[in-house]
Amino acid sequence: MKSYISYFKLKFITGLSYRAQAIAGIMTQFFFGFVYISVYVAFYESNHSSLPMELDEIVGYLWMSQSLFSLIYLWYKDSEIINMIKTGNIAYELLRPQNLYFMWCSKILGERLSRVTLRFLPVIIIAVLLPKPYNLDISITAFRLLLFIVSMIFSSILMTVLVCLYHVICLFTLDERGVVNIFMVIADILSGLVIPVPFFPKFMQNISNILPFRYISDFPFRLYVGNIDFNEIFISLGMQIIWILILFILGKTLTNKALKRVVVQGG
Repeated sequence: MKSYISYFKLKFITGLSYRAQAIAGIMTQFFFGFVYISVYVAFYESNHSSLPMELDEIVGYLWMSQSLFSLIYLWYKDSEIINMIKTGNIAYELLRPQNLYFMWCSKILGERLSRVTLRFLPVIIIAVLLPKPYNLDISITAFRLLLFIVSMIFSSILMTVLVCLYHVICLFTLDERGVVNIFMVIADILSGLVIPVPFFPKFMQNISNILPFRYISDFPFRLYVGNIDFNEIFISLGMQIIWILILFILGKTLTNKALKRVVVQGG
């Protein structure tokens, strides 16, 4: 266990050193957050029909998605792991007395948490200080805040095992582009990062409720802004745990299978 914590710490500390990248990320997140909110403000002001989310809820949802974007987006690929697979340097990893799957999960989680650590607070502070209706409302009950924190912990683990899964798949395909592109399209839509799930047609909501993607972003953010029934909270927390177990078992099984036929190629 200590070795995996060390991999996590190494990736986390290394990620914290990229300050210029973090500043660029903060500016990007703020820009896109402001643009998305401006579109929704114009839409809400011109639409008088019943909508599934209030304007302040959608604003809070969008700011949370931007502040935590570095943690929740799913088309991430670890270039170090991909290069190891392509060049054959994965042979060095297999000589280490650690489990390859847990090693990769530790690295992925460490890097993602380092990125969000540098960007989260600046984006939140700016969002809170903006005038209405563009500002983030941080008035939240202690109980709902606790549930949100728990859901984000599960979300981080779910993100890790899901991202690690398509790195494992690369052991079979030896190329990440097809796998990442498929994940990018599906995850972008069904996770609620483009449009929140309540705005989906009913049949697409049913699909997203079954798949793991919305439990990484849509569910925690709607929980934060209060746009979710109390009973649904615990059902969704249960779905997060179920998908973590499913993807963990799948990823671990595929890793064991891949290592029996792994191809050490390249230089």
